Amino acid sequence: MLIENLNEENEENIVDNDTTEDNEKEEEKKDEVEAVESTESTEELPFNIDDVVTGTVYKIEDKFIKAHIDGTDFEGIVPISQLTNQRIEKPEEVVNIDDQISGVVIKVENEENRQNVILSIRKLEETKVYESLEEKKNNDETITGKVTEVVKAGLVLDVGVRGFIPASLISDSFVEDLEQFADQELEVKIEEIEFDKNRVILNRKRIVESEKNENKKAQLESLNVGDIVEGTVVRTTNFGAFVDLGNIDGLVHISQLSYSRVEKVEDAVEIGQKVEVKILDIKPEEERVSLSIKQAGQSPFTSFVEQHAQDDVLDGVVKRLVDFGAFVEVAPGVEGLVHVSEISYDHVNVPSDVLEVNQEIQVKILSINEEEEKISLSIKATQEQADRPKQQARPKKESTPKVYSDDSNSDEPTLGDLFGDKFKDFKG
Repeated sequence: MLIENLNEENEENIVDNDTTEDNEKEEEKKDEVEAVESTESTEELPFNIDDVVTGTVYKIEDKFIKAHIDGTDFEGIVPISQLTNQRIEKPEEVVNIDDQISGVVIKVENEENRQNVILSIRKLEETKVYESLEEKKNNDETITGKVTEVVKAGLVLDVGVRGFIPASLISDSFVEDLEQFADQELEVKIEEIEFDKNRVILNRKRIVESEKNENKKAQLESLNVGDIVEGTVVRTTNFGAFVDLGNIDGLVHISQLSYSRVEKVEDAVEIGQKVEVKILDIKPEEERVSLSIKQAGQSPFTSFVEQHAQDDVLDGVVKRLVDFGAFVEVAPGVEGLVHVSEISYDHVNVPSDVLEVNQEIQVKILSINEEEEKISLSIKATQEQADRPKQQARPKKESTPKVYSDDSNSDEPTLGDLFGDKFKDFKG
């Protein structure tokens, strides 16, 4: 149960700030015990403890009122502490002469053979209130109460009876200054009721969470991909920044913070900064919104294309080196790629062999892809090809006349002997 989980400090604060009420409860219990003892000595009583009676107020004193009990010759006495559960200085604050009242019998006194009936309007009203609150709790209804006291452990509310909101159930986040709620009307849920201890534990956190969920849902339905809206940076991580759009947070990935390369999120934005963002994607089921800061403004690529064309020669700075080439910044937020084959007329194994990061170089624009926002660059195209020694033609090998011979020991003439003159001009 929630009450059993309240820490000791909260319990002590509740008790400390409820001393007056506890004393009143003790007096009431004492009165009831005495009433039982008194009734035991009386043979016949016209009233029993817990009977509900009605009457008409005919006298108001500083500490009590008197009323004629309907249908009898008896009078009822209501002590000031039993008039209401509110703190009052005088009975006139809540009752007047000739008012009709209803109360529950809490004590019967026998003085000189005349019985005085002690009534409690407060107890009767509280019983009705508790019954009503129990029904509302079972139906999970929202009720309203006014903050009557701010204590260290939480807020005391008047909901017909004394109710209490522990500090942990005031909101969905930590609330440092509870005084801001003083005298306010708050909507709450009933968390738990302990009638025998006269305690009602209330919960405002559920109201706050419910309202935020409804507002979040409504905003998700109102957002559209492509919209540009304003937000506030509320949190940064190593992969991006979360921006509060009002009722929901969206994520700006680190790659969407700036057209320039961002190493650390904190280099581009800071918590509390107001930013304009473009909505890239919405996933209502997951309650996720993807945002972009860089796309909320004009792309520097667009400006670059308006001012430059193919074959332009520009100054640039090497920003990144990869195996297949080098990325060179040719304008703030605009980078192009120099393929490894465009670095030099000489063979380059890897770009880092001839280039280094932050090196200033000249590049020539080979092509511009406006649709994909890509620029192809060349370093070697800005340089004249160095004269190279021409390769000399390889000398032809002198042909060695083929000699046909016969290694046999036969004395018979060979083909060479017979047709030697005929074959000398033959080319194989």
